[in-house]
Amino acid sequence: MVIRREAAIFLDIPLEMARRHGIPSRLSEDELAELEKNPPAWLLQSRANRTGKKPVWVRLECSICGYHETARPKKWWPEFTFLYCDDHGPGEVPVPDPGTVRSEYDGIGSRFIGIVDVGLPGT
Repeated sequence: MVIRREAAIFLDIPLEMARRHGIPSRLSEDELAELEKNPPAWLLQSRANRTGKKPVWVRLECSICGYHETARPKKWWPEFTFLYCDDHGPGEVPVPDPGTVRSEYDGIGSRFIGIVDVGLPGT
């Protein structure tokens, strides 16, 4: 059995769209394969409207331990230098290169902190 969230990830659609179009909370792998093989009109339209600029789902992975999860990216997320999960403290994160400024973003996915290192001009 596959849960609705897993089906949405597989079909590359938002969870809200899966719910709105009647994908059940649990479905068999055969039912999911049938949806992919013979997509309904709403799924075909959704795929046709995709611009490809922003992914529907992204894989977040801890740079330290490899823990990962799939999440919907937020508009405010920058391009992260690396991510680490809340099992680790800031002392486990590699120090920034000389001449860079580090920013941290808490609240990435369910348990990640994002790091962005940016080089200073002229260094």
